[in-house]
Amino acid sequence: MDTPQFKTAEYSAIKSAEACKLCQQPLGDKYFRVNGNVACERCATQANLETPTDSHSAFVRAVLYGVGGAILGLIIYATFTILTGIEIGYVSLAVGFIVGKAMNLGSRGFGGSRYQITAALLTYAAVSMAAVPIAIAVSAKEDSARHATTANTGSSSQTSNDATNPSGTAPAPPSNMNVGSALLSLALLGLASPFLDLAQDPFHGVIGIVILAVGIRIAWKMTAGSELAQVVGPFRNPAPAGAAPPASLG
Repeated sequence: MDTPQFKTAEYSAIKSAEACKLCQQPLGDKYFRVNGNVACERCATQANLETPTDSHSAFVRAVLYGVGGAILGLIIYATFTILTGIEIGYVSLAVGFIVGKAMNLGSRGFGGSRYQITAALLTYAAVSMAAVPIAIAVSAKEDSARHATTANTGSSSQTSNDATNPSGTAPAPPSNMNVGSALLSLALLGLASPFLDLAQDPFHGVIGIVILAVGIRIAWKMTAGSELAQVVGPFRNPAPAGAAPPASLG
């Protein structure tokens, strides 16, 4: 039976042969930990280089990309509804994805609370403001139908109109009309449209708000940011792979 050699220092064979968990190469005289995994110096350096860094310029770029994504989402939502005549709240999910993806491209993968709040606001604005072009399109169709009906009433209506407006020209709009105020009113109505729909039709209004909330959640999760690599070290490797066995203490 072998007698234990208490005078000889013994190291675990696992320790002496331990390799980097990322590249599977033997460790040198020092090692790091990347997200808890033992890593060599080269892999630790690479993890630091690939970790996105937040900055003011990254956030501004993400906001600009997000605004572009919101405008694209608004156009898709409004165009689909106008062309088909069907308003499907599930398009809100696509809008949330587009906004989140655009902001990720702008920030190059970085995220956080301010990115998430911005993405949520842009998604809500895009979906709610789509109600404005939709309402304008519906109003234009109704006006066209009304004019067609008026044209079929005969010459008696035309004679009456000519008597009211002898010059034959359309009445001039009020000179005190403020375009800015009109646009602001449209924007406020658009932003309030989900809740106005809720007041007019509670059942469908609730469904629309729930779907919109899911779309906002999609954008929120997408802008949380990628998992950052946590690099800790360096640590001294007491017995690097390939090292000579320790000398006897006796």
